[in-house]
Amino acid sequence: MSTITMTPGRLLRWKPQVDGRGLLTTTVKLVALPAAGILVFLLLWSAGARNIDTSLGQFPGPLAVGEQFGALYTEHQRSREKEVAFYERQRERNARRVAEDPGYEPKIRDYTGKETFIDQIGTSLVTVMSGFLLAAMIAIPLGIAIGLSPGLNAACNPIIQVFKPVSPLAWLPLVTMVVSALYATPDPVIAKSFINSMITVTLCCLWPMVINTAVGVASIDRDLVNVSRVLRLPPLQHVRRIVLPASVPMIFTGMRLSLGVAWMVLIAAEMLAQNPGLGKFVWDEFQNGSSDSLARIMAAVIVIGFIGFLLDRSMLQLQRFFSWDKGTATH
Repeated sequence: MSTITMTPGRLLRWKPQVDGRGLLTTTVKLVALPAAGILVFLLLWSAGARNIDTSLGQFPGPLAVGEQFGALYTEHQRSREKEVAFYERQRERNARRVAEDPGYEPKIRDYTGKETFIDQIGTSLVTVMSGFLLAAMIAIPLGIAIGLSPGLNAACNPIIQVFKPVSPLAWLPLVTMVVSALYATPDPVIAKSFINSMITVTLCCLWPMVINTAVGVASIDRDLVNVSRVLRLPPLQHVRRIVLPASVPMIFTGMRLSLGVAWMVLIAAEMLAQNPGLGKFVWDEFQNGSSDSLARIMAAVIVIGFIGFLLDRSMLQLQRFFSWDKGTATH
């Protein structure tokens, strides 16, 4: 129910009111039902895990996976302590050398310890966002140009339709060979493995963003285009004031699709090419074959899914921020 109140010297105000029944219904939808779904999933998972025996032992249940989350975090803390001790030893050694020989130039070697699970998460996130942003810088301007120009649309459409269905993993061997040929340096500033994964992510993100941006621009209300003509807006002003605001929903739809697919493709690419990241962590644990490997793999799977969910929600919030019509970014 709702009420309309009159404030002296002010306009009429409509104030929605939520009764007890409405508040209870909202609470059930937002809290109780998701919690019940998670609880049922955990119960089914726990019951099913007891009945599955693999070559590495029993399939891990929720408790075993939870224990591995704690173990992985403990390993990360120990690795950081080793790193701090490593640099401290170097500083002490260099201080003694300088005291003995004032002309000695201290050298600091980089810590080369094995990346922890949390380090792998950071590596994958940096890679996927780098590839995604590079794709956005290419795809959004290209999509706007294609949407505004029927001639350019006709010229680019065959290329897009041919390469759109190609799996990004099919590009990975070609990308690896090209990067190795063009980025031939004995001391690279950026690791080749990072560039290979980033370009694979970029190729994955290009097509959904280009297509959705072009469709959004081409479907702008003709009245808005006529207003721009009446005002005689220059091309850049037309794009900034008319095209972009009207096509924001479709642009962000393409970006959300691209980011979701890119995260999945990156994990597969890291497994296939053994590039640093969560995918390599999963493959290494599978190859390790210890009694804890399945639980650690399952922990990584949960983290991968949760990060994918957070990436999608983040894009949704950005869409709500930039879109003038908040109703287009509801879920």
